[in-house]
Amino acid sequence: MTIDNYSFQGKKAIVRVDFNVPLDDKGQITDDTRIRGALPTLQKILTDGGALILMSHMGKPKGKPSDKLSLKQIVPALSQALNRPVLFAPDCAKAQEQAAALKAGEVLLLENLRFYPEEEGKPVGIDKADPAYEEAKKAMKSKQKEFAKTLASYADCYVNDAFGTAHRKHASTAVIADYFDADHKMLGLLMEKEVQAVENVLNNINRPFTAIMGGSKVSTKIGIITNLLNKVDNLIICGGMTYTFVKAMGGKIGTSICEDEQLQLALDILEQAKQKGVQLVLATDTVVANRFAEDADTQVCPSNAIPDNWMGMDIGPESSVLFAKYIESAKTILWNGPAGVFEMDKFAKGSEAIARSIAKATANGAYSLIGGGDSVACINKLHLADQVSYISTGGGALLEAIEGKTLPGVAAING
Repeated sequence: MTIDNYSFQGKKAIVRVDFNVPLDDKGQITDDTRIRGALPTLQKILTDGGALILMSHMGKPKGKPSDKLSLKQIVPALSQALNRPVLFAPDCAKAQEQAAALKAGEVLLLENLRFYPEEEGKPVGIDKADPAYEEAKKAMKSKQKEFAKTLASYADCYVNDAFGTAHRKHASTAVIADYFDADHKMLGLLMEKEVQAVENVLNNINRPFTAIMGGSKVSTKIGIITNLLNKVDNLIICGGMTYTFVKAMGGKIGTSICEDEQLQLALDILEQAKQKGVQLVLATDTVVANRFAEDADTQVCPSNAIPDNWMGMDIGPESSVLFAKYIESAKTILWNGPAGVFEMDKFAKGSEAIARSIAKATANGAYSLIGGGDSVACINKLHLADQVSYISTGGGALLEAIEGKTLPGVAAING
């Protein structure tokens, strides 16, 4: 079932949204992107004449209630966004009466799902090394099913529109789907877009396909890099990962970040790329600093000849030109992770150059997918969001999808 061909008239829909929005000290939302992202799905249900029961998590309360992570704080902003009052259920496991009383066009927001350990399905207060852990885990899985069954009982149909948590097999993202048949569970409009975006960069590829992978550690990106080597024509490696590769090839990296235990892995990746005919591109020059600070002394030097006591902080101007050559000639582009210490303006120029090259390629007909907090922040900071094809809302979920893993939240509905 798809949301477009389902009529919500007279129906109560329980919708998993991702309202894990950042709040300031006064509980005010500082970035409402995630709420705005869910609006098309919510408006479709309300316009059809349905009632909404919304469920989300916020932060990591680890199974314990916390005023600072209560979703009650977002009720005013949500009411404004939906242009109608939003009711609140302070206990999501005991919202039967409120759900039953809902009329068409009304909205009920449940309290933070993660106040309940049953949501994540992990035993609380017991170490994995404890012999009793497995038994506790089994008992918690049983409780998780009951919790999901309770949530499902509030509604006639289930909609998952939370791509950011689609890689989690939680009560509200996957288990709940077991209590609805195929005609009464569906992906929301945002989820459909996210799934399609991943499909575009992994399976509907226009070539050449260039992926730009940033970040500090090779170890956290190895699954993605390995999967991409079977798909891409060009793989640009940037960010802190650069220096592990440079050192593996015998270069001098000063005090730059490096995973010494991954040097052989870096050499293996270089060899795999060569065998698969993938052009693996590394920065040729680097902006280095004498300390990790915005006001540090800087210079530009070759990436493989960084002086002692200096550290790589960003790609150099020569590398920006080199990367642009591969990005601007691409027809499919994936960007995850900045080129340098993007948080400091002094070391954000490389990431900005990548963002502008992607926008240029997109204007020339390329399909571009941006994912990962820093890459998205860079695109937004430069006001280029409307000049790329798609910006993903899901960090971990996007990475696992690119890695080729099945996302439980999607599989629970699509099978």
